[in-house]
Amino acid sequence: MPNNKEAIILIGSNIEPEKNFKKCIELLSNLAVIKKASNVWKTEAIGSDGPDFLNAAVQIYTPLDAESIRSSIINPIEIELKRIRTADKNAPRTIDLDLIVFNGKILDEDIWNKLFVALPVSEILPDLKTDSGEKHLSGIAAELKSSAKAELVEDFQIQF
Repeated sequence: MPNNKEAIILIGSNIEPEKNFKKCIELLSNLAVIKKASNVWKTEAIGSDGPDFLNAAVQIYTPLDAESIRSSIINPIEIELKRIRTADKNAPRTIDLDLIVFNGKILDEDIWNKLFVALPVSEILPDLKTDSGEKHLSGIAAELKSSAKAELVEDFQIQF
């Protein structure tokens, strides 16, 4: 795909997640080429008493740069799906999209210490290494999974 860049976007939802995931993927596939998707994982809400989150990662290809992905893909989808931002960054949400990796560069360091990021992204980029090169993302995700709760949502797969 000449001139296209690779991006990994994390998707999360804990308000009507099945409905919002499906609509998010539909909107995303109209704005970029989806090449791969992780499984969908159920994880506990962090910093909130809200319901559990569904999380997944998708690999997209697009001619856009990182900032344009945020302004032309992520923001419009979050607006369409009525994402409400509040002072509480851990509040329940209809959809949450985060650009995690862009053209091989890690943009969100939570990838190394938050299960809900590491687990789905590791299914797409298992060999991604820490800056020191000592550990792979798949190994870090396995370590995080041993100390936190994550459940594979077997009956809900991302279709694109």
